Amino acid sequence: MNILFKQKFRLTVGFAGLLLISLASSHLYTQSKTKQIAQPDQFFTQKENFASLKSQISFTSNQVTDSITSRFQNTFVTQQIPDEIIGKQNVFSSQQDLLVASAPYPVVDEFKKSKFSINGSQIVTPGKLPSSKVNFNQKDLFTVLVNTRKYFQDYASEDPDIIRTGILATQGVTVADVLKTLDFMIAILKEDIANNRATRLQDPKFINTNFRVIKWSAYNPKSKQQKQLRITKYAVFTHLGSRKKTSIFNTPIYSLKENSNHDKFYTRYTKQDVLSGIYEPGGREFGKVTTLAYLTRNGLEEAIMEGTILINFTDGYKAFFNVDRNNGMSYIRGLKATAQKRYWYFREVDAIKGYGYKIDAKISIKPGVTFAGDVLNIGLGKVIVIEHTQGGRQHLQMGVIADTGGAFLPNLYQLDFLAGIFKNKKEFGQNITQLPDYATAYFLVKK
Repeated sequence: MNILFKQKFRLTVGFAGLLLISLASSHLYTQSKTKQIAQPDQFFTQKENFASLKSQISFTSNQVTDSITSRFQNTFVTQQIPDEIIGKQNVFSSQQDLLVASAPYPVVDEFKKSKFSINGSQIVTPGKLPSSKVNFNQKDLFTVLVNTRKYFQDYASEDPDIIRTGILATQGVTVADVLKTLDFMIAILKEDIANNRATRLQDPKFINTNFRVIKWSAYNPKSKQQKQLRITKYAVFTHLGSRKKTSIFNTPIYSLKENSNHDKFYTRYTKQDVLSGIYEPGGREFGKVTTLAYLTRNGLEEAIMEGTILINFTDGYKAFFNVDRNNGMSYIRGLKATAQKRYWYFREVDAIKGYGYKIDAKISIKPGVTFAGDVLNIGLGKVIVIEHTQGGRQHLQMGVIADTGGAFLPNLYQLDFLAGIFKNKKEFGQNITQLPDYATAYFLVKK
């Protein structure tokens, strides 16, 4: 009996010992894995270096420093935006890319609320540019690339929307890749323009060699058979205007005063409320805004639709005016312009303006090389080539997503091409007959 008891006791002690060793090993393994996982987090704690990094790198909208080399580009794209900011906004490690590629992408609206999810492979897939020459104005593209790159440099911390990787994250594209693409193109254009030669960026062989070419297939929830992107066109129109209200120029455009940032009274009023005269003498909000000009009603609607207007005043003065802030009411697709409740307030600007989180930060853009698109789900600064056939010939056109609008939130099936400055709709219509209504689209990402 005692012998049997001793045997049982030894077995019990042995089993307990093995259990303790197993638990200890498990604890050590867990600690080791925890440390490994924690290490990447340490990479994203460099916020204190942001100010010094910004001071080290200087970009202007008129020139690019002569020291743009491949080594500088690599340093520039990794240091210019704080790692902490990028880390918080969908920048994935190589191990995570495989998971992301198979995960559904949540498409968000302008309020960052998810509207639906979609597999990225339905929209973006590897591709290749055809052999035709790529068309664009070299100096204008250079200007828009530099201005867009400068926006990332100056406003990444204030405007987190631009650090969203969007649908291209499903192809492993990061914000750093976007910046590297902009830097490389700026360097190539700067060198080619300085040497007075056609830029290498117009050569599809050069592009296919140096860039990942990613085909963009349209996804339209209301028209799922649509595969090509719809290419709409917008413009800046010149309009006559008056400093004073007249029988012809009877529709005002207003500017908000600085204190409007604190007292957001303007968010209470629809477009119809504003045009009823609430800001005019005798109106209940008279004195709270600044009157910039009086236009025709058609002039106002075109200014709101296009975002910018060039006013030729009756006193001889000319100036661009750009949308600044709206009343916070959503744009409703399919509703005619005069019935929309959204109303925009304007500011005088020195050029055609594109995307920007505030009026003083907006990107100066050029016609012929600028697309407006869904910045939240596609992304600011994406370089696009559209392909279409006209007269039996293949045409390729390059531009940058440097603008947006209410019709693009969300929108995975359309781009709006900035066609130019025109006197009227007739002149505009004649110009855009050479442009496609639908096209195959490609993203370019530096390898």
